[in-house]
Amino acid sequence: MDLALARSYRYCEQVARKEAGNFYPAFLLLPGPRRQAMCALYTFMRIADDLSDEAGAIELKRQRLTGWRASLHDALAGLYSHPSHPALHHAVDAFHIPPHYLEAVIDGVEMDLQPVAYRTFAELRVYCWHVASVVGLACIHVWGFHGGDARRYAEDAGIAFQLTNILRDLGEDAARGRVYLPREELERFGYDPAWLKQGVCDPSFRALMRFQIDRARAHYHSGLRLTRRLSEAGRGVFLMMARTYRELLHEIEVRDYDVFHERVRVPAWKKVVFALFALSVRFGW
Repeated sequence: MDLALARSYRYCEQVARKEAGNFYPAFLLLPGPRRQAMCALYTFMRIADDLSDEAGAIELKRQRLTGWRASLHDALAGLYSHPSHPALHHAVDAFHIPPHYLEAVIDGVEMDLQPVAYRTFAELRVYCWHVASVVGLACIHVWGFHGGDARRYAEDAGIAFQLTNILRDLGEDAARGRVYLPREELERFGYDPAWLKQGVCDPSFRALMRFQIDRARAHYHSGLRLTRRLSEAGRGVFLMMARTYRELLHEIEVRDYDVFHERVRVPAWKKVVFALFALSVRFGW
C-alpha cells in the first residue's frame, strides 16, 4: 500500500473511531483490509449526512451535496479532492462495491432537504431503502456473502435499522420539521403529528408505537437471515450491530414508549454482552 493510500485509510479510521458510535466497535471484529474498507464507506456516508444536516440554506446544502456527488465520480476515476477519496476508491475496487449504492445514499440524504412527510409506509420505505438498505448492500460486499437472497435480507435489515432510528428520534426530528411516520398511520391511531413537537405520550401514541415496533421487529426477523449468508468474518460484525440496534426497541418499551424526554440508549453492559457473543461467532468459540 502506497503512502497516500495508507494516509487516506488512517484518516477514515480516525473519522469512524470518533463518529461511528455503536458501529466502530463492530468494525474491529473484521480483518484489517475489511475494517479499513468499512471505515472508508462510513466516512463517505458520514460526510454526505453531515452536509444534509448542517445549518444553512437548503439551496446551499443542495449545492454542497451536488459537489460531493461530483467528487465521488471524480474519485472513482482517480481524481481525488478529499482526504478520504483514495481509500474510498481503493475499497470500491477491492471489494467490487457497486457505485450506484453510493449514489443512492446521496439521493437519500437529499430527500431530507425538503420538508419531510410521508403519506404511506410504501413512501417511507423508499426513503429507508436510500439511507439504510443501500448501506447494508454496500457492506455485504466488504463482509463477503453468498446467495442471491442475501441482498433481500440486507435490504430488510437496513429498513429495520432505519425504522429504529426514526422511533428513537421522533421528537428531535419533529423539531426539525421532519415527520417520518406515515400520515395515514398517525390518523389511524388518532395521533396529531403536531403533538410530536410537544412530546405528547398518550394512549394513542403508545398504540401507534406498538404498531411501529412490531413492524420493525418483523424486518429484523427477515434481516437476521442474512447471518447465514455472510462470511465468517462478516457474521460477527453484522450480529453485533443488529442486536445492539434491535435492543433499542426493547429500551423504548421499557420507558413505556416515552422517546421524548431522554435519549434512548442501550446500556453499556448489554453492549459488552453483544460484543462477546459476536466475538464467539467471529472466531468460532
